[in-house]
Amino acid sequence: MAAQLPKNLTSKCLLKLLKSEKNLNSALSLFDLASQCPGYAHDAAVYHHILRRLSLSKPNAGLLPRVSGIVEMIRIQKCPCSEDVALSVIKAYARNSLVDKAVEIFQKMGEIFRCGPRIRSFNTLLNAFVVLNQLSKAELFFRSFKSMGVSPNLETYNILIKMACQKRQFDKARELLNWMWGYDLAPDVYGYGTVMDGLAKIGDMKTALELLDEMSERGLSPDVTCYNILINGFFKKGDSAGANDIWERLESGSTVYPNTVSYNTMISGLCKCGEFAEAIEFWDRMRNNERKMDLFTCSSLIHGLCVSGNVDAAERVFAKMNEKKVIPDVVTYNSLLNGYCRVGKIKSVFSLWELMGRKGCRNVVSFNIFLRLLFENGMVDDATSVAKLLKEKNEFSADSTTFATLIHGFCQNGYLNKALLVLQEAEDKVGTLDAFAYSAMISGLCREGRLDEAVKMLERSIKCGSKPNPPLCNALISGLIQASRLKDALHLLKKMESMNCSPNLITYNTLIDGLCKAEWFAEAYGLVKEMLEKGWKPDMVTYSSLIKGLCQGNNVDSALNLWNQVISNGLTPDVTMHNILIHGLCAVGKIKNSAELYLNMSRWNCVANLVTHNTLMEGFYKARDSKNALVIWARILRAQLQPDIISYNITLKGLCSCNRMTIASSFLDDALSKNITPTVITWNILVRAVVLDRTSGRSYLSKCFGSNDVQ
Repeated sequence: MAAQLPKNLTSKCLLKLLKSEKNLNSALSLFDLASQCPGYAHDAAVYHHILRRLSLSKPNAGLLPRVSGIVEMIRIQKCPCSEDVALSVIKAYARNSLVDKAVEIFQKMGEIFRCGPRIRSFNTLLNAFVVLNQLSKAELFFRSFKSMGVSPNLETYNILIKMACQKRQFDKARELLNWMWGYDLAPDVYGYGTVMDGLAKIGDMKTALELLDEMSERGLSPDVTCYNILINGFFKKGDSAGANDIWERLESGSTVYPNTVSYNTMISGLCKCGEFAEAIEFWDRMRNNERKMDLFTCSSLIHGLCVSGNVDAAERVFAKMNEKKVIPDVVTYNSLLNGYCRVGKIKSVFSLWELMGRKGCRNVVSFNIFLRLLFENGMVDDATSVAKLLKEKNEFSADSTTFATLIHGFCQNGYLNKALLVLQEAEDKVGTLDAFAYSAMISGLCREGRLDEAVKMLERSIKCGSKPNPPLCNALISGLIQASRLKDALHLLKKMESMNCSPNLITYNTLIDGLCKAEWFAEAYGLVKEMLEKGWKPDMVTYSSLIKGLCQGNNVDSALNLWNQVISNGLTPDVTMHNILIHGLCAVGKIKNSAELYLNMSRWNCVANLVTHNTLMEGFYKARDSKNALVIWARILRAQLQPDIISYNITLKGLCSCNRMTIASSFLDDALSKNITPTVITWNILVRAVVLDRTSGRSYLSKCFGSNDVQ
């Protein structure tokens, strides 16, 4: 470093050296070294250069003492400086939120820099107050302009407009714009852009658009930033049509053209609106128009395509990035990694994971995504190894999401004790975990029948500072219902209110379903009443549970009444609800009603599935109506549904009960030819056929066992 300084150092020479040094810390070292040279003193140009660089650097408390030190050097040296030097210091302090220090420098400009504050200094300090949201101080300071002999200029009014927008006083901001036109102080695009940006942020696109039109009417040409603000505003409202209209206005203009930000905003917005084909089209246009695509462009597109499941297109964008030397960051890699996981491209996940490792481009989010994939595919040992690797990383550590993923993954794969160990470690390291981790733990304990531990886990989560939420309580309610502890489940529902955790629709549906299965209809209807009182509307799941419960209790007439109530409430019955009621009607022998319900499904744009046909077919066979049962079989084939073993078992049993053994034999042939494996139920049907009719039954069984085995 010493060799870089000539013996007869001049300020001009040092300034040249400082400008050539791109690294700020190296430049500061050079500045310090020059400060120690005998017979040399920095001049205003050198001070301005180094202070300007400090003011433009990222907020960093470590560099602030350097600013103060240089200011003190100027004061001691009594070096006359221009207003620009003082402005650099004021900006440096303001940038680091030290507005009081900025005020102090402003007040002592004459003493330190040998120059008085002019309008630029006033504007800089005024802007600092506004940026740091000290608006009352900003207003007070502006009122002092006149008494201090300072006349506001265009920049001053732009700052005042910004202040009005921060206070959401958009009418006042517009009044200020109109006042400026009246006093021959024409507003510029910055002033209009500030108001449009504020309006766009609160979703008032109508007024923002009016301002764009007003600019043109007053002879002020909007710049590309104005258009970009409006495009972004429309997309934030989910209005892609409005954004496209602004884009067309931008493209049709003769004085302004779309820039990289314009394309990025369109691509990102279209992806968020789910219009991925259009986003790809804009990406192609961007490349054709030789606009430089940057990391934001590609990252937005890759993320959007992966979310939509179009990973192949995301791969093409990723390949184009490499071709254009656009270096992916960890966010881009994570988007693609998550995309591969979503569509189950396991091999691609592992390849990308290895690439990210080689590039040193992994963070805790990467680990969380990869761990989730491993657990979802039952690769518990691999997940354990990856978790161990994360522990060894020094640059980042596991977060609450990591621990929640591990807990959920271990529980999901039956490693409950491992999950409990991770939970203990998480509570020790992270402190407060989110409710997802505890709900996974509760679900796991409930699955293994450890209900008392699950109840204690809820209490433990509260003690550890985790705020209970509906999914957490729903997990425990579901477990209690499965264990037939209905009173405990209802008690937890009441307790949720005292925990500031309001039940949601899933809570009520889970309870209603459990109560109906246990034929606690009074309690179930009581919950429906409570739902309505709290503003929750019963949905298809609610009504399906109630109808199913009534059917199980052979109260089919009440089930039909409830069905009619569903329709009168404007709800459209789905296939599940149809299947429940058809099954209930068939169970009590009301096969005609169930057939009518089946034939009217098209009225609700509801397509019958295999369960529907199986249920109705079984109903006909129970009524000894094999003719209509076979009609339903024909409808199964016509609908291109694939009969399963349940379909064949229903048919075999029904035909045997109707003494139609020959036809039953052909159905057995059909099942075996399609490699449909008979179940225990199938064998029971066949054995019963032999018992009832030894002659035909014997030939019937010989198809399966061979003639020598059936005596």
